[in-house]
Amino acid sequence: MNAVRSDAERDEGESQVRLLIDNDTGIDDALTLAYLCSLSHVEIEAVTSTPGNVDVEQVVANNRALLKLCGKPDVPVLVGAREPLEIPLVTTPETHGPQGVGYATLPDPGSGSATDNDAVDYWIHAARANPGELTVLLTAPLTNFAVALRREPRLPWLLRKVVIMGGAFYYQGNTTPTAEWNTHVDPHAAKEVFAAYTAAAEQGLDSSKLPIVCSLDTTERFEMQPDFLTKLSIEAGCAEPEIVQASDPEGTLSKSSNPLVRYLSDALRFYFEFHRHYDQGYIAHVHDYFAAGVAAGTLDYETRPATIDVETESQLLFGTTVADFRGLWGKPANAQVVVANDPEAGFAELVQRLGALARKLNENS
Repeated sequence: MNAVRSDAERDEGESQVRLLIDNDTGIDDALTLAYLCSLSHVEIEAVTSTPGNVDVEQVVANNRALLKLCGKPDVPVLVGAREPLEIPLVTTPETHGPQGVGYATLPDPGSGSATDNDAVDYWIHAARANPGELTVLLTAPLTNFAVALRREPRLPWLLRKVVIMGGAFYYQGNTTPTAEWNTHVDPHAAKEVFAAYTAAAEQGLDSSKLPIVCSLDTTERFEMQPDFLTKLSIEAGCAEPEIVQASDPEGTLSKSSNPLVRYLSDALRFYFEFHRHYDQGYIAHVHDYFAAGVAAGTLDYETRPATIDVETESQLLFGTTVADFRGLWGKPANAQVVVANDPEAGFAELVQRLGALARKLNENS
């Protein structure tokens, strides 16, 4: 895997990416969306909202406000499913706060970018109109994508790339002992998605179009330390470095004059505290950022083909993802599972990109 490149080298070497984002914003989703807004080679076609970390109305509000904060208020924000396919919605205020963004306060997004147009219809129309051009980044439960595949089974052929953050294979779950959050919220949707790609593979879908799955096995290697915020504030040109420490009283709010640094600090502080409450240390696993780097082509990684299925019947193992790397089921691979990445280079990339965006936003305010 390669070392971090300079901004000029990266911009020169990165091809344009037209991106459809589906999220359930969420602290790490929000960090991810801000990062993607910082990339000049990424065109965000739309952000579609799925219930998960919070209900879908709050997801929409968070997406609209964050896009406004990051200087992209005209990106469409669309509403998809309002609940999982077959089970009641469970949200996670203990992890992300009652509004999904920790202690952060986002600006009023005003009127404009949100639309009641169906997110799934939008995806299908966009994919048909731009075959082979669109990359889909899925950092939420797979409800919307499952419905889209029901309505348009040719989506695997029409999309350029699909990146999924979800699942846990030879790794402990973060919701149950074996299940990861996104998959556990709507395991029936995840099962449908992987079944659709099995069928597509049996019909000759090229392996390059199989979804790239970023599971907990590799996303939890992106373990953010509080000094990330200090580095970010310095990169952003803040007059005073942002200092977040484990010894601070819980709920301490940032006093940074930079709005993006202040927002990220207040959101991530809540996330640090959550991980400490669950005996993981004063850290934050920023799962979705890694998946975004895979979708954007900015982070290095390695994959192995596998056939993935999801348990939806067993009470004990509900929502568990299983990957067959050896072909024991006799089925074709339906995914490319990430098996290696480079967190140190990834965090250096994140500091540089977000720092530049924060500096630019401050200068334009």
